[in-house]
Amino acid sequence: MDNVWITEEFMDTRYGYKVKETLFSGKSEFQKVDVVDTVPLGKMLFNDNLVMISERDEFVYHDMITHTPLFMHPNPKNVLVIGGGDGGSLREVLRHKRVEKCTMVEIDAMVVEACKKHIPQTSLALDDARAQVIIDDGLKFVNETKEKFDVIIVDSTDPVGPATPLFGEDFYKDIYRCLSDDGIVVSQAESPFLNAEMQGKILSIMKGIFSGVYMYNYTNLTYPGGIWSFAMGSKKYHPIRDLDEKRVEDSGLEFEYYNAGIHKASFYLPSFQKRAYLDFLSDI
Repeated sequence: MDNVWITEEFMDTRYGYKVKETLFSGKSEFQKVDVVDTVPLGKMLFNDNLVMISERDEFVYHDMITHTPLFMHPNPKNVLVIGGGDGGSLREVLRHKRVEKCTMVEIDAMVVEACKKHIPQTSLALDDARAQVIIDDGLKFVNETKEKFDVIIVDSTDPVGPATPLFGEDFYKDIYRCLSDDGIVVSQAESPFLNAEMQGKILSIMKGIFSGVYMYNYTNLTYPGGIWSFAMGSKKYHPIRDLDEKRVEDSGLEFEYYNAGIHKASFYLPSFQKRAYLDFLSDI
């Protein structure tokens, strides 16, 4: 195994990771799923040869997609995660004592089972009493559910394969309908360097539906392009003015990446990104 590498090819870039051991490899009805133990980043999940998470840096993504809306909303009791089969977003949501229930709707059972067996770091909360794990199509779920959610987290893969419909207008209209009157949605929104067109599409869709539309950034070790973003649609709350910093402090939660300063700073976009989406973004 001295010279075994796993590579990701994404938007004319290629990244490689030296492999210690292949822990799981399978092909579901939706995608190829691999879990490998790597030298630099520990265990990693790949879907269709694209990096989803690594043990080394998964906390960045999961902190920012969850704690940002959960501390912005004053009383998030009912939360929905669409996708997120590795369990990391669910894990972070359930650290909030105010959350009474978190529903996770993941289309691919193979991803969930592979992570439960091989990546307990992210999947440890999947059997929590407050968690409801549903193996189903997230698009279908939000179209049919009568339930209302305070926060919805769209923890999707890139807009290819099974995740493609999660970047469409009909999906976000359904999201809006099943949010509470002061609800917030946060969606994985790709890279401003490599996916500018897709970022503009998501923000344009949200602008036609939500009164508040925002984008915020993060960086990690594994996603190509350096800077990656989340898109946020809010019915009522402002990501900075409505952040209760004392509540963050009083929560007693310890974070590896998130804090109140990072929360606020992440919404101040680089000038090239702000200019590109000026027509879609609400004021910060």
